[in-house]
Amino acid sequence: MPDIKAQLSEQLASVEWNLLIPHAQREAVIVVNEQLDLLDVAVAIAEDDSASVQAWIDRQLIHKPSFQNLSIWNNQPNKQFMTLIVQPFVIVQEK
Repeated sequence: MPDIKAQLSEQLASVEWNLLIPHAQREAVIVVNEQLDLLDVAVAIAEDDSASVQAWIDRQLIHKPSFQNLSIWNNQPNKQFMTLIVQPFVIVQEK
């Protein structure tokens, strides 16, 4: 079985918000709080670690972008995010 963490670490990329807008429009963006490691969250989602994911949701450490987030980011189309794709989601963290 391939090492998911190693695979995902190779896919970690910095992306501008304007490239993430289509994913936000289909509600596929998950925002990761800076307190968490983006790679750890992506691995938990990929491995269907529902206990960890639910704990982060409950603590509001991962969430869908709020209306306020979207308003701010849409006015900053060049804002950079670290991103990972875990189908069907794009997991992002502000830089």
